[in-house]
Amino acid sequence: MNHDLNSFHRFTSLAVVCYLFIFAGFGVAQDKVSKIDELVQVYCDYGMFNGTVLVAEGGKVIYKKGFGMANMEWNIPNKPDTKFRIGSITKQFTSMLILQLVEEGKIKLEGKLTDYLTDYRKDTGDKVTIHHLLTHTSGIPSYTGLPNFIQDISRNPYSVDETVKKFCSGDFEFEPGTKYRYNNSGYVLLGAIIEKVTGKSYEDVLQERILNPVGMKNTGYDHHETIIPGRAAGYNKTFDGYENAPYLDMTLPYSAGALYSTVEDLYLWDQALYTEKLLSKKGKELLFTPHTVKLGTNYGYGWVVIKRSLPESGEMVTTLSHGGGIHGFNTSIERLIEDKHLIILFNNTPGAPLGEMSRSIIHIIYDKPFQFPKKSVADEIYETLVNNDVKAAVKRYEVLKKEHPKEYNFQPRGLNSLGYYLMNKKKRLQDAIEIFKLNVKVYPKYANGYDSLAEAYMVSGNKKLAIKNYAKSLELNPNNTNAVDKLNELLKKK
Repeated sequence: MNHDLNSFHRFTSLAVVCYLFIFAGFGVAQDKVSKIDELVQVYCDYGMFNGTVLVAEGGKVIYKKGFGMANMEWNIPNKPDTKFRIGSITKQFTSMLILQLVEEGKIKLEGKLTDYLTDYRKDTGDKVTIHHLLTHTSGIPSYTGLPNFIQDISRNPYSVDETVKKFCSGDFEFEPGTKYRYNNSGYVLLGAIIEKVTGKSYEDVLQERILNPVGMKNTGYDHHETIIPGRAAGYNKTFDGYENAPYLDMTLPYSAGALYSTVEDLYLWDQALYTEKLLSKKGKELLFTPHTVKLGTNYGYGWVVIKRSLPESGEMVTTLSHGGGIHGFNTSIERLIEDKHLIILFNNTPGAPLGEMSRSIIHIIYDKPFQFPKKSVADEIYETLVNNDVKAAVKRYEVLKKEHPKEYNFQPRGLNSLGYYLMNKKKRLQDAIEIFKLNVKVYPKYANGYDSLAEAYMVSGNKKLAIKNYAKSLELNPNNTNAVDKLNELLKKK
């Protein structure tokens, strides 16, 4: 009887300890979830985020939620299964397909571009390897950097061959392998190579080799004409509110940025990358090795690979990440591979500080201090300008900077953006000049501020002050080629 009683007491004590341990663990997890929720809600309240979030800790989803609207005209909210254009996150799928073909012996990393695209110009193509294309070190100009891309090119459909010949065959900007320069043309060429090697469309190869095996049923190539249930609309945020993003024909981003997905599907992608379902361990090591360290960056094959320092402890964690930006959308995926943590952020009002948000969420996961965002001072003074005048707006800025320095974001880029917004509005050029003048007054070492002020003076016809401010910008930043070009142009006219 005593033996049974003692056993019962031991069992009860053990049960209580286990219960308390489980409850404490649940409390810690819930505390992290509430902090993440509060953080993202503040970004949303400040007009800095409109999208969906998924966070996994140790491989398990602890948080997923939508914020704001997927469609503002019909008041349809964002949800975890809302489909977003993911932009350049597409590149990691393209690099995976290339590495699969490398493992099958159908492509060589040291193989030349012209080995696979035999019609490509030989004088440059013979020097560019698959490795160069994967790491943005090919020297081929990026077609999205063309001066007339948005106005004259982005709305028109092109076949893959047309895109390669018209926009991805320019003269070298530098010799292959000597520099790193982020390059959409390189990943378009990789997509074209995938098609040549397999004899199938990029879209079909993606479906067969990645999406079907992983079970990513809500991911695919985004065709404008296709009815895609649950697809978010893309918007631009202006100082006057939101507007529909300009149309982009999705044949152009292609294998560099044409996919759509959900945060839930990218979680499946993340989990598959911990297995050898898609690629061998050796192949994944190639994907996730920072190949461009000697060139001053940390790019792998479709991934940015960095060591991140945590606050207070200085502990280092390895992150594999990539962002995406495309008309009406910006996106981010960040994988902390040692601990299997994951942060995915999709936004359909581009310009959201997703890197900043992701860092704060990482700090929450590791129980480290994090910061809430600050309100935009530019938004605040624009409202004053509209309701009063630019003098009142400048005065409001000075008062806020003096009395509320911790509540608002006073970074010079905000004022610079406001200045350009005003400059592009009818009858607001003089207001833009006053905002640019305020910016260089508050930030006298901000080279881009003088460049912007000079441009406004040039548009207004004041060549003397345009020259003066371009010269000042060049003095602060000798690498400002725009200032050099504009000064040459203005001095010739003088």
